[in-house]
Amino acid sequence: MAVTHRLHACSCPLGTALVHSQIGQRAQDIGQPLDVLVNNAGVMACPELQTAEGYELQLGVNHLGHFLLTSMLLPLLTQSDRPSRIVNVSSSAHKFGKMDWDDLMGRKNYQPWKAYGQSKLANVLFTYELARQLPPSANLTVNALHPGVVNTELSRYMWSGKSPFYLRPVQKVISLFLKTPEQGAATSVHLASSPQVGGVTAKYFVDCKPEASSPASYNVDDAKRLWQVSAELTGAEFKIPTAA
Repeated sequence: MAVTHRLHACSCPLGTALVHSQIGQRAQDIGQPLDVLVNNAGVMACPELQTAEGYELQLGVNHLGHFLLTSMLLPLLTQSDRPSRIVNVSSSAHKFGKMDWDDLMGRKNYQPWKAYGQSKLANVLFTYELARQLPPSANLTVNALHPGVVNTELSRYMWSGKSPFYLRPVQKVISLFLKTPEQGAATSVHLASSPQVGGVTAKYFVDCKPEASSPASYNVDDAKRLWQVSAELTGAEFKIPTAA
């Protein structure tokens, strides 16, 4: 029997949740079950910017877009007769993150690194809350990870072309100690495909090994509140399977 492999490519500008909705709808229309969803898109320590919907860019791109896309793809990931996985790329920066419920969008006092830490904490809170809500019969695991400090354009706002000339040698030295993109992707690939983590869920991984995440990431009240706020902001509706 001949097997035909087809690749469906979708362009996804990061600055709007609407595109995530369109991609989710396209996947639903195709109707093929999914084995793995890796939520990897992100921005880091950028100037004060907003998404098309008016949300703070880092929270919008790093968390809200993933939250919406995951909600739309969940029916394709929860097939009781086949295991699936969700992998959320967070960061060790979640450890200095705090959910600022009084100024979630940073409109009163925007600080790039504060906003980044909050968005990465949101990744872990979302991971644990989704794992709590899914029954074992969903046959779906959800894990988060820190990829390491990787030599990619994610740091574009840290080392811009306008950096003073005397900092450029420092940049070159620092780059020698960064992970390559292939090394940075290793934990994501491990969680997406390794038999060693089949059935493992609600964990945080670093260098392909589970580690404890920050105390704040285990705050169930914050996780539930983040879920509710995210659903209100994005209009996402999660169709959680009922327990078998």
